Amino acid sequence: MSGGLLGKKLGMTQVYDAERRLYPVTVVEAGPCDVTAVKTLDRDGYEAIQLGYREVQERKLTKAQIGHLRASGSKKLWKSLREFRGSSDKQIGDTVSVDLFENGELVDVQGVSRGKGFQGVMKRHNFGGGPATHGSMFHRAPGSVGASSFPSRVWRGKRLPGHMGAQRVTVRGLKIVEVRPEENLLLIFGAVPGPPGGYVVIQKVRKK
Repeated sequence: MSGGLLGKKLGMTQVYDAERRLYPVTVVEAGPCDVTAVKTLDRDGYEAIQLGYREVQERKLTKAQIGHLRASGSKKLWKSLREFRGSSDKQIGDTVSVDLFENGELVDVQGVSRGKGFQGVMKRHNFGGGPATHGSMFHRAPGSVGASSFPSRVWRGKRLPGHMGAQRVTVRGLKIVEVRPEENLLLIFGAVPGPPGGYVVIQKVRKK
């Protein structure tokens, strides 16, 4: 059985559980996803299924993407594709929906974090900075960054200003507060990465 789904982060709200506890939750539209390819141990060297999410028109895909979907036997064209490892009884054309998950289940959610552009070391790496008053000329600068005559360069990996965010992030162990199959919605308690409208991958938790 597939261990995950593709979805879209819609926003946040709050709900009460059966014991009247209030949960702030992120609403994720998850699926329905169609199986677009099935990987087998004999042919591909590993077992997995590939899911497609968000059906799109042919003009919105490249020829390579269209050729891949046609060759696999998929009758539809999809915006996002993702493989999920493991054995499965699903066949090409089958649908996977939010029924895969249950209330109270823990999941791992992967998405692309918000892009924050070019940032300094205080925001990007949580540096403390220098004195703000009394004539100090050192406020938000990174300070000394290199050695003297040896090695006469900056070491690779030095924490410096630069592009922040817009990276793939996985948040593990988030709790599903409620599953709404009729609306294809998951209400997830915890920090789901990415902005509203961003695509996410929801998988059954791997590390207990």
